[in-house]
Amino acid sequence: MTTPVPAGHGANQARQDGGPAEAVTAVYVYQAPVRIWHWINAAAIVVLAVTGYFIGSPIATRPGEASANFMMGYIRFAHFSAAYIFTIGMLGRVYWAFVGNKHARELFHVPIFTRAYWSDLASMLRWYGFISKRPNRYTGHNPLARFAMFFIFVLSSFFMILTGFALYSEGAQAGSWEDHLFGWVIPLFGQPQDVHTWHHLGMWVIIVFVILHVYAAIREDIMGRQSVVSTIVSGYRTLKD
Repeated sequence: MTTPVPAGHGANQARQDGGPAEAVTAVYVYQAPVRIWHWINAAAIVVLAVTGYFIGSPIATRPGEASANFMMGYIRFAHFSAAYIFTIGMLGRVYWAFVGNKHARELFHVPIFTRAYWSDLASMLRWYGFISKRPNRYTGHNPLARFAMFFIFVLSSFFMILTGFALYSEGAQAGSWEDHLFGWVIPLFGQPQDVHTWHHLGMWVIIVFVILHVYAAIREDIMGRQSVVSTIVSGYRTLKD
């Protein structure tokens, strides 16, 4: 169901110069829990990426007493704290996919077995490839965004949670809950260093995804037929012609 934009926000209103107005309609898409999760998750990813980089490439040893130099300890603490926030947020997001509106489920469901989905996906690829002049309008995620969100972001996120807690279980030692739940991951990859390498590569996958995600959102706001950036702030998607 669509909800007209309130007066003063441009819904079928005449321009001041007397010309025809642009038809604008607002649709409530993202509920508050989804929007809150999005921004907390984004902050956690930034902290994880920055601290993870320094954990993989530590800073040079600083002179002086060891008790006065705990820089890497602080970096690791920030990384672990952000990892817990990221993990709890993902679990909460899975829960909200069951109890939220239909748009809350799009992150985890891609209708790849329908012909219409692939047709719409091809249309969006032409739009992002600067071949089409106008994109189709979607109240939720467009088909290309749904594909990227699930097969790149969601799967990579759960991969990072598994490998991250597997590495964390080494410090927690045998018998800890981390070891019971994630200790099997290290033997699966062969050795801890292999897990470190794959975890590090996973970080770059998510970084590249974030860059493309931000680019696509801003591009759609400027060139598309609907709002994107403001939608994840207010919850309302503005559809315009």
